[in-house]
Amino acid sequence: MNSLRRYEKIMELLLAKKEITVADLSETLTVTGKTIREDLAKLEEKGLLMRVHGGAVLAQSDQLGILSQKEPLIKNASAKEEIAELAIGLIEPNDIIALDGGSTTLEIAKKLANQPLTVVTNDVYIIGELARKDEIRLVVPGGYRVRNMLAGAESTAYIKKLNIQKAFLSSTAVHPEYGFTIYTGDLIDFKRALIESARTAYAVVDHHKFGQCALLTFAHLTDVEAILTDKGISSETSELFRQAGVRVEYN
Repeated sequence: MNSLRRYEKIMELLLAKKEITVADLSETLTVTGKTIREDLAKLEEKGLLMRVHGGAVLAQSDQLGILSQKEPLIKNASAKEEIAELAIGLIEPNDIIALDGGSTTLEIAKKLANQPLTVVTNDVYIIGELARKDEIRLVVPGGYRVRNMLAGAESTAYIKKLNIQKAFLSSTAVHPEYGFTIYTGDLIDFKRALIESARTAYAVVDHHKFGQCALLTFAHLTDVEAILTDKGISSETSELFRQAGVRVEYN
């Protein structure tokens, strides 16, 4: 297992358990304690964790992370609803849109009227939501399942063939310098394919994620038309990101 894959696994375990030991990581990842300590040092440099005696804890008590099967989808529900309303206002009948995997894009799917529309998605929750709306043409790429999302070379290649008008992308965090970031590399190629295939790409990010940074960058701020967020964002933060080259929209 290469170092990047170990970093991903370490962060997944840490996000699930909040605290991990070198001994447990060494056994789980089948590498030496020395290798684990070096990995933890690298992740600490990135501000993702704090080393403690014999292991590590999250750098923040409410660390941003990937959506686990145990994490409630209603976290920051009101903010996600605000963002979804903004997105719905951008969607017109007969559009071809893409909904990236995530809880905010799921909220968009819930608010979509049953109307002539083509929706491309890799999120199994969104698939379940839209399958009941018979006016919507649902397009699902292939691939293997990564938690609630489909990923892999097959799904990425399929997306690159499509003519998507509007893509709505989720992100674990967004930072003025590091751009849009996530914790798992399995999804980067798919997200990049959405951006490259879409006429217009929007990021849907609630205000809690601004100024934060996850492990891997999948896009720069200037790769999207705008960031759709909620009114909880401060004017100072909004202006900071505008100066960094991206439009920030909220009601």
